[in-house]
Amino acid sequence: MNKTSYNVDKKGFYGPYGGAYIPEMLYPNIKELEEKYLGIIESESFRTEFHYLLRDYVGRPTPLYFAKRLSDRYGSNIFLKREDLNHTGAHKINNTVGQIILARHLGKHRIIAETGAGQHGVATATVCARAGLNCIVYMGALDVERQAPNVRKMQMLGAEVIPVHSGNKTLKDATNQAIRDWINNPVDTHYIIGSVVGPHPYPDMVTRFQSVISEEMKVQLTEKTGRDYPDVIMACVGGGSNAAGAYYHYLHNEQVRLLSVEAAGKGVDSGESAATSTLGSDGIIHGSRTLLMQDVDGQITEPYSISAGLDYPGVGPIHAWLKMSGRAEIINVTDDEALHAAYLLSKLEGIIPALETAHAVAALDHVKPDPEQNIVINLSGRGDKDMEAYTENLPNKI
Repeated sequence: MNKTSYNVDKKGFYGPYGGAYIPEMLYPNIKELEEKYLGIIESESFRTEFHYLLRDYVGRPTPLYFAKRLSDRYGSNIFLKREDLNHTGAHKINNTVGQIILARHLGKHRIIAETGAGQHGVATATVCARAGLNCIVYMGALDVERQAPNVRKMQMLGAEVIPVHSGNKTLKDATNQAIRDWINNPVDTHYIIGSVVGPHPYPDMVTRFQSVISEEMKVQLTEKTGRDYPDVIMACVGGGSNAAGAYYHYLHNEQVRLLSVEAAGKGVDSGESAATSTLGSDGIIHGSRTLLMQDVDGQITEPYSISAGLDYPGVGPIHAWLKMSGRAEIINVTDDEALHAAYLLSKLEGIIPALETAHAVAALDHVKPDPEQNIVINLSGRGDKDMEAYTENLPNKI
């Protein structure tokens, strides 16, 4: 019997999704990465340095915390994978640590990145500061305004933050500008993509760096529950790197239910949403074939979410395949539901989540947990960066 594979194939595809649809000017860069990335990241010297930095610099392993009061409320055993406790406050640092080591092996000395919520930008600026490398971060002008604390952090770390004023001034537009930069500076520049998006080998490479999340979960669940897998894993999905990392070691374990939580914004059918997997269709964005929000003429439809990290019109090709193959279930959570969940988690467990993460917590209201089930929510980031949004939106909504 042929079993469905959820890993990337040799040509860079997950089922029909993925690949490398790139301008000719970028072909040498992508070809160099494709030919060298596995050899580099699987070498003993890379792995030794990577795991040393994850332990002593990032602060891994992150705890798997049993949230008793949250569990009592929902009548199930709910564990939180505490990526919010990483250095810089989110899972993004796992990937940037890996890519900065890779960039050094490739002889690159100029680093560019895109960011939405700012966590990837901060994580990139952080590893560049440690490595002594020039760092340029592209960020949508709207996100610069609503994520001002992270902008200040990037600047303090020595990065140049360039606001992007095209489009709807968010993550998609920042990514467009970063790609233009890379096209103009192909020799000395490495582009640290922040999610499981972009041309092959980026989706696979970022997934591998983030897979430390599920690698740790296996050990931690064995200690806490007596088996190395949960019944359910829940994670928010914009591009989808935190979810890809949380799912990775369970992709082919059909006993684990995978729930991908996307931003419904003001409602899936409101015209102001970022529910890509529900509203999207097959298309190409930023170098890969995936599910994409677009009109009948193939023009990208601008997404909306209160969360700067989830308003991306596409989704990583691994998530497109997980959805279309039926391996992952999609849950859509509105702004209001996410805001309520953020306050709930704060009051029940003393943990203020990032707005992105709050979407995953809110999804508990969309499922009917079994009292015997073990549920892991990947707590992808902390809420420091979102305090202004919480202050403006929550008091009259809770």
